[in-house]
Amino acid sequence: MEITGKLVNKLPQQSGEGKNGTWVKQEFIVETQDQFPRKVCIALWGDKVRDLDPIQIGDSIKVAVNVESREFNGKWYTDVKAWRLEKQDSSNQMGINVIPPMPGIDETPPFIPDNITTEEGDDLPF
Repeated sequence: MEITGKLVNKLPQQSGEGKNGTWVKQEFIVETQDQFPRKVCIALWGDKVRDLDPIQIGDSIKVAVNVESREFNGKWYTDVKAWRLEKQDSSNQMGINVIPPMPGIDETPPFIPDNITTEEGDDLPF
């Protein structure tokens, strides 16, 4: 799943010791650019925490995430974990590729002769 939006906040890094050794985690908030913007808290774990360093608050980003829920003592908890983080340029905020026209190529539509009648020009069977 991918989320595209604007980086709103970087929360402080957290670290600790677990049964598998030392862990590090950093959460950040992304606001989508939809008609009804939503804020999503996303977590980076381990070495992926460094991927957030060059990105500034206000930058447009695209984040590939996994969403997972787990139960603990009768309550359910949902994690949104990032596994890829990309900074987007300002022309690509919504994840839409904007391709500029090729230099020297005329953008006018192709010539369509006026003398084609429906019977001559329409050879489709339907």
